[in-house]
Amino acid sequence: MDEQSSKPKRRPRFQRAKQVPSFRLTEDDITIVRMLAQYRFLRSTHIATLLGRSLDRINDRLLRLFHAGYVDRPRAQLDYYPTSGSAPMVYALADRGARLLIERNEVAFANAEWSRKNREVGRPFIEHQLEIVDFSVAVQVATFGRTDIEMIHPEQLIKEFPDQSPRREPFKLTANITQKGVMREVGVIPDYAFGLRFSDGSRRCFLVEIDRGTMPVSRSDISQTSFERKMRAYLSAQAAKQHEKQFGWRAFRVLTVTTDATRLNSMCDALAKIRVPSSLGGPLFFFATRDELSSSEPLSASWVEGSGKSVRLT
Repeated sequence: MDEQSSKPKRRPRFQRAKQVPSFRLTEDDITIVRMLAQYRFLRSTHIATLLGRSLDRINDRLLRLFHAGYVDRPRAQLDYYPTSGSAPMVYALADRGARLLIERNEVAFANAEWSRKNREVGRPFIEHQLEIVDFSVAVQVATFGRTDIEMIHPEQLIKEFPDQSPRREPFKLTANITQKGVMREVGVIPDYAFGLRFSDGSRRCFLVEIDRGTMPVSRSDISQTSFERKMRAYLSAQAAKQHEKQFGWRAFRVLTVTTDATRLNSMCDALAKIRVPSSLGGPLFFFATRDELSSSEPLSASWVEGSGKSVRLT
């Protein structure tokens, strides 16, 4: 017998089996589906970390959930595999998973066509979302088992807003910014938001920007996107106390994770030239590079304050 023909055929990574392997939904399975509804995209390694399960066990459950139609493997990640064949698989919520949460009265989706959206999504969007998840998971891991610090998730922060009216972008801030005598209303939507609650009952709130280095740091035209325009919007919103009116926060900081030290320094240089009356100025912003956060978790990492000094989140 040909040795090659005796080997079991491996199932295609992105094609569901015609006959679904029989299995029973577990509480972990439902939690996985719930997490994908919350985060949009997760690597198998993220799920294993958040659930505190072995990667082998999680991969087995994800395999079954995928073939049963509860989760998707977005095909855009195929671009990873020619050079990164061992990269952890990326998963997303599928239509059957969305229906499961709807039936359990956990989520009311405005549009439940998740599988279609997963087919249409591009690699850059997935990569950016995964970088946001990387940061979120790192903060959660840093607070696991600690009694002195508790992470406040964005959903918890929203529940404490003074105005509970539904908003599509609950953390969006809008402010009038001025550059070279030109005024324009600009909205800024952070990539992520979280808080830290301390044992004395106090808390600190953060808005997070995950910068991929694709946006210019500065532009002469205020109508065009730039990171400087984002910083002006944050400063103007803070000066107008929008965070107090919308979020009920006494104060907040903007955390920026960027690509390298050169870009970080360019951001700090641009920030130093911005003047917004009554704003906090440079101290509103903390900066760190990906390398810094890859070698140290976010709470103990050394961040660069906009004014130039080294600070930590705690």
